[in-house]
Amino acid sequence: MTQNADDAVLSTGADQPDLPPLGVRAAQLDGHGVHEHEHELPRDRNQAILEAAKQVGALLKRREHPFALAGSVAVYAHGGSGNLQHDADFCVLPEDAEAVAATLREAGLLVYTPPEDWLIKAKCLGQDIDIIFELAHQPVTMEMLKRAEELPVDSVRMPVLAPTDLMRSLLGAFSEHYCDFGSVLPIARALREKIDWAEVRRDCGAAPMPAAFLFLLERLDVIGPYEEH
Repeated sequence: MTQNADDAVLSTGADQPDLPPLGVRAAQLDGHGVHEHEHELPRDRNQAILEAAKQVGALLKRREHPFALAGSVAVYAHGGSGNLQHDADFCVLPEDAEAVAATLREAGLLVYTPPEDWLIKAKCLGQDIDIIFELAHQPVTMEMLKRAEELPVDSVRMPVLAPTDLMRSLLGAFSEHYCDFGSVLPIARALREKIDWAEVRRDCGAAPMPAAFLFLLERLDVIGPYEEH
């Protein structure tokens, strides 16, 4: 699908243009791809992630790939915290992953395959980009992408994963080996009025870790108590 991350040097392939050092220049997008300019990237890491998300979102829109912004940048687009995490996430259909990887390579971005088999990774403006085709152990579907909302990410409008799907994906990823309530709690608080909690309970509430998190939200009065019907 993409270049293997085990290679000694990650590359875009012999037929791709040489990349300048990532993270030292800012890029602008035109009809032909991402082109580097002499001004420096924003010093603020959050703004750098936003700029990278805008560049990749604009590329995917221009090539008409079905996609939705996910992760902390999606939370920001829905009105949540601007304190972003370490990358920008995009959901695509599993069958479109190859085409999306080709689009990013053609624009001059580094694209490679990590050990995980549910995403591919790229670099844009020195920032990590995750192209995800499986969320919480479930394939990304066209139905999910159709539920995405068109929202502005700073100056670029793009489809953003619906709040209920965002929360469902975060809780669905909880397990005995990964259960970071602290990172998800502020998101639940920020988006609680936009989330269909009955759907989240129905889809995630039977598993022990999501059930514990939902109980915590009840005790903190973020959501109402569970009512059986």
